[in-house]
Amino acid sequence: MTKQPMSHSLRIAGLALAAGSALAAGTVQAQDKGTVELGYVEWSSEVASTNVVRAVLEQAGYDVELTSLSAAAMWQAVASGDSDAIVAAWLPTTHADYLERVGDEVENLGPNLEGTKLGLVVPEYTNVDSIDELNANADTFNNEIIGIDPGAGLMGLSEEVVDEYGLDLDLRSGSGATMTAALQSAIQNEEDVVVTGWTPHWMFARWDLKYLDDPKNVYGGAEHINTIVRQGLKEDMSEAYAILDAFAWTPEQMGEVMLMNQEEGADPYENAKKWVEENQDVVQEWLPES
Repeated sequence: MTKQPMSHSLRIAGLALAAGSALAAGTVQAQDKGTVELGYVEWSSEVASTNVVRAVLEQAGYDVELTSLSAAAMWQAVASGDSDAIVAAWLPTTHADYLERVGDEVENLGPNLEGTKLGLVVPEYTNVDSIDELNANADTFNNEIIGIDPGAGLMGLSEEVVDEYGLDLDLRSGSGATMTAALQSAIQNEEDVVVTGWTPHWMFARWDLKYLDDPKNVYGGAEHINTIVRQGLKEDMSEAYAILDAFAWTPEQMGEVMLMNQEEGADPYENAKKWVEENQDVVQEWLPES
């Protein structure tokens, strides 16, 4: 007879515990806004912007997963819905082919950064000022142009530059890191080098550089970086959509983050969180009013 009350008490305690657990689970579920998948290319500018957007979305209560892809795969991922968004679309020139292929399958939210530029870059001390002077000085540059990853839109445009200008220099593919390493080595040895470059990029803050004139305008004029999202994101995650739509900053602000990322042992995600924390006045402009 003495065991029954104990059993009854345990049963009540168990029910109370289950009810509390259910309530707690419901609270967690109510606060769970879901996961936002962001694709990006391994350009220093896009590493900076994508990690900042990640930190802002996390501040708003979302989980965020980043996937590094080639430019072509990045665009296709948004079109297929494997990625929710990218903040790394260089338009109207660099990624024009990708936009043409999948434009009907994605939503273009417009520029998040204005004032970008593409072209061939040399140290300021180099006695060449225009692309059409390269052939006459090919030996100075070891008969080569140091490029980046072969799938990049910048490389496609640079191939057009080689054809349009009839350049006798070989366009070497590699990565953003190998390009800046070659640039650094040449500058340290006061040698001439020509690389494929773009603004914004931390290398312009670190070294005195100049773009070569492009009289044929193959690289086009100033570009902008746009935010592209998958179809249906507005309906599925309206707040995340609103944040992505509002995200916009300046080359100077992006440059701050890129320079932080060049420090030895730097963690782009941690740097992005630090920048977001220290620039809440800017961040609040991207967050929906509560």
